Amino acid sequence: MTDLIRLLFRTRKSGQGEGVPDFSTSLFFILGRYIEEMTMKYSAIAAGVILSTLGFSGTAHAEDDAFITALKEGKPLLNLRLRHEEVDSDGAAEDAQALTLRTRLGYQSGTLHGFDVLGEFEDTRIVGKVDNFAPHMTGYPVIADPEVTELNRAAVRYTGSDALDGLVATYGRQRIIYDNARFVGNVGWRQDEQTFDGAKLDYGTGDFSFSTAYLTQVNGFTPKFDANVSNTLFNASWAGMPGGSLTAYGYLLETDNVPDSDNDTYGLRYAGAFDLDAVKLLLTLEGAQQEVEAGDTEYYFAEVGAEMAGVTVKMAQEVLGSDDGQIAFQTPLATKHAFNGWADQFLVTPADGLKDSFVSVGTKLAGFKLAAVYHDFQAEEGSSDYGTETNLLVARPIGKHYVVGLKYADYNADDFGADTQKLWAWAELKL
Repeated sequence: MTDLIRLLFRTRKSGQGEGVPDFSTSLFFILGRYIEEMTMKYSAIAAGVILSTLGFSGTAHAEDDAFITALKEGKPLLNLRLRHEEVDSDGAAEDAQALTLRTRLGYQSGTLHGFDVLGEFEDTRIVGKVDNFAPHMTGYPVIADPEVTELNRAAVRYTGSDALDGLVATYGRQRIIYDNARFVGNVGWRQDEQTFDGAKLDYGTGDFSFSTAYLTQVNGFTPKFDANVSNTLFNASWAGMPGGSLTAYGYLLETDNVPDSDNDTYGLRYAGAFDLDAVKLLLTLEGAQQEVEAGDTEYYFAEVGAEMAGVTVKMAQEVLGSDDGQIAFQTPLATKHAFNGWADQFLVTPADGLKDSFVSVGTKLAGFKLAAVYHDFQAEEGSSDYGTETNLLVARPIGKHYVVGLKYADYNADDFGADTQKLWAWAELKL
């Protein structure tokens, strides 16, 4: 593995100077070396799992047929996303630019005796030497899409049980998204997806569903945020509530070898919709308590909205509380970009907490998805006016497999941060 890492490092350096064609060749070489190494390392384990799964008992030909059928019923996984990002911030001397290509390539098998397997590589590359951004260049704003090649997902899943119908067990590196991803998500907006190593159990029957997971590693949206952890997650939902569902959750987080890193969050969430002739009323209510070594904080969310004639309007307030201005409510495993403005000024909640009041409008027109959001940010503790932000989105699917889009964020600072404008343009293919 050490030799492989050195090779990767050399490849990255030479790729920066020689361009995409040379890198693509070396990338396939690296992937081949990695696959070879991992195959040798885990071949004995894999053989044992396969034999036990097949229930080897002298019916080799029949099992071989079943195995081949599972392979044939599988499907390849391919995702390409080319994206240009620009950042203009008064807090940096220069404007940042990045043109990156994210590639995911994998395979999802069919089912054999209730088991299936998934493997997926992920690679993010700078295209055309458009790489004027921090942290690898000083004086520029941050764009959190570094070059990286990694095993994004690799998991074994069990879905077949007559005794426990509705049970799904997953072990390995996997994507986990709970509810709206406010507390646990995959950070899907960034080119390097956040995934988790561990075991997960899901069970559903009727209106009830339950999920629990034990995580040993977080593979963050940049290598900087990778961490060895001992996290236990619980999420239970009942869809028999009037108009919607009620969810209870507990997320018990601890980073290994980091003293006093415990972060325990317990909460309730209601999400519902009520049809009233031509108008659909929308309501979401949520509250949570967070306990850390330095104190306790609270979280509140309330949103009301209406959908009529294809237009959805919502008004909401989200509060991430503070404990006397010393610590604030944090969501370390969340898809944070989806909350508190797309300019990403509040990825870490300020010590005085955050009160985000916002209104959003969304619709579809001539095949285009259109959205606009306006935020007003204030401190939860004290009287600071942090600033305001406007977000705009235009996106359009083309057939089943393609999406193009434009996205804009304009943060106007008062008592927090610096004026910041961000613009994205992207095209995506997904199979």
